[in-house]
Amino acid sequence: MLSAGLLDEKITAYLGFLNTAQKRALLALAETFIEEHDVKSKLKDTSFNEEINKRFAEYEGGKIKPISLDSLEARVTTLYKTKNTSSK
Repeated sequence: MLSAGLLDEKITAYLGFLNTAQKRALLALAETFIEEHDVKSKLKDTSFNEEINKRFAEYEGGKIKPISLDSLEARVTTLYKTKNTSSK
């Protein structure tokens, strides 16, 4: 998994290969993503930023072990099936 700094570097490098129309499309996509996920208001919240920074530091320091999306999906599917089976 790439650190935030490496992600920024890669994104910046790729921007040099895009033409103006592609850059506009990418900007529109980013703006839509931000608006849809209400990130703008969360970024203004310092407690949110502090929590994100704390969790990222724990991840980078090896204090927590992340799980893959596949693992998360399997867990949720199992829990969903268990819940539906027990409610019948």
